[in-house]
Amino acid sequence: MRASDLNLQELLEFDPGGGPLRWAGRRVLILDVLALGLLRKELIATVGERVARGILTRMGYAHGWALAQELQGKFAWDAPVEWRNAGARVGPLQGWGRHERIPRDPAGEHVPLAETLWHDSYEAEQHVLHFGRSEEPACWTYTGFASGYLSFCHQREVYVLEKQCAAQGHPTCHVVGEFKETWGEAIEPYQAFYRREEVDSALQQVTAQLRSVEEQLRRRRRELQRTDGPEAPPVSPAMRRALELARRIAGTDTRVLITGESGVGKERIARLVHEQSPRRERRFVPVNCGAIPGSLLESELFGHARGAFTGAAQERAGVFEAAHGGTLFLDEIGEMPLSTQVALLRVLQEGEIRRVGESLARKVDVRVLAATNRSLQDEVEAGRFRKDLYYRLRVVEIQVPPLRERRDEILELARTFIRIAAERMRSHVVGLTQPAAQKLLAYAWPGNIRELENAMEWAVALAQGPRIEVEDLPPELSGPLPAADHEDAALPLERVERRVILAALRRNEGNRDRTARQLGISTATLWRKLKRYQADGDLP
Repeated sequence: MRASDLNLQELLEFDPGGGPLRWAGRRVLILDVLALGLLRKELIATVGERVARGILTRMGYAHGWALAQELQGKFAWDAPVEWRNAGARVGPLQGWGRHERIPRDPAGEHVPLAETLWHDSYEAEQHVLHFGRSEEPACWTYTGFASGYLSFCHQREVYVLEKQCAAQGHPTCHVVGEFKETWGEAIEPYQAFYRREEVDSALQQVTAQLRSVEEQLRRRRRELQRTDGPEAPPVSPAMRRALELARRIAGTDTRVLITGESGVGKERIARLVHEQSPRRERRFVPVNCGAIPGSLLESELFGHARGAFTGAAQERAGVFEAAHGGTLFLDEIGEMPLSTQVALLRVLQEGEIRRVGESLARKVDVRVLAATNRSLQDEVEAGRFRKDLYYRLRVVEIQVPPLRERRDEILELARTFIRIAAERMRSHVVGLTQPAAQKLLAYAWPGNIRELENAMEWAVALAQGPRIEVEDLPPELSGPLPAADHEDAALPLERVERRVILAALRRNEGNRDRTARQLGISTATLWRKLKRYQADGDLP
């Protein structure tokens, strides 16, 4: 039997009354190309074009390999070459498109292993439909299929690439297949799409990003419950001014610097700006500059090339590329090393990034919002923050007041947090006893809203009855700690905060991670404060 003898009428088995269809004995589905185009669209929207290309290429490769293995023994081929050529017949017989074999020129310097023109590609058609003209070839499933089929037939690595694609605006697709050794170094940029471990690694990164987005959505839902529900707390004049300013500048691409103590809700303000901006349909990507070691921060922001440094086993896009078209929120910007500040300034000026270890410039369209709990002016004077970067970031400054200046909001915020925690834990706690409420009002809240939220979650978990008692509160609230409006009223607020932090550190026997969690502040913030206390002689 020859490859040209394969006939669709003989291969396709079906019952006119309905039921399973079979092609060459294998069950198939009639699936219109729009469904496959929508799958491609959703994959790219969810995991990005590079990972989507890897998934579709690997799918095609596995399909081609399995079909070659099955067809090898299914028909009595006149010669092995007919079995190998049968792979080129499958696409046209299944409606993928049609081949036009390019005649081999014996006088040519090199004759490719396989070379065809591919007409009416459904992949190119669907890619253009959903994304417009492409800069790169788009027949990923087909080239993967051809590579898998020929690799099994020859029992050697064969890679099929598109030299040109109809998705790029060419009249047809030009496809060439060669052994890996023949391609040489030219195949290296494409091998990542075929290696399962690299596709899996990229998927793991995307999965981690999706989990982060899911957590962001959960936080946003909680924030909406806090501020937009029937129990929305009253807003102090200072907080009302901050929210009003955020809404006013949301519709522009103005850069914003959000200032305030740890835990006051700076990220909440940044999300408000993003969600009321024209970029709201694109990603909001938060990065805590204080939580990433300085040596890795530049790679996290801008990405890196494979081999750029020890441990860079593969190339990786940074968060600027991930936020393309959307908003990048740089929290704790004051923790950024000076070397990274230089690179960030260049991005803000030129609108393009360079991955670590690469010279290629990549255009990015990102709105940058930054936040800090430090005085950047003091950091500039101390030489720890670039003056030119400070003015680039601080086009508009939004100051978020600490919770101690919004005391009329404490109880309503606490009740909102109680409701959210009770729903999540399936608890019957509904509120606070009067003594517990007085404890909340008397406390200085150095960790601000984040500390209040954590405290209410703690209390809901421990409460035995429908209302939170004083003994259900965290130790720093239930004990005789300094109060902002009682015995310590005459002390400066910074001194009250210092006493609260040191008392919590003593109760936790010096465990700084646990202390930071209880106070609702970052470990980096706690370390910075303790360093200052040590310099002042309050710590040994």
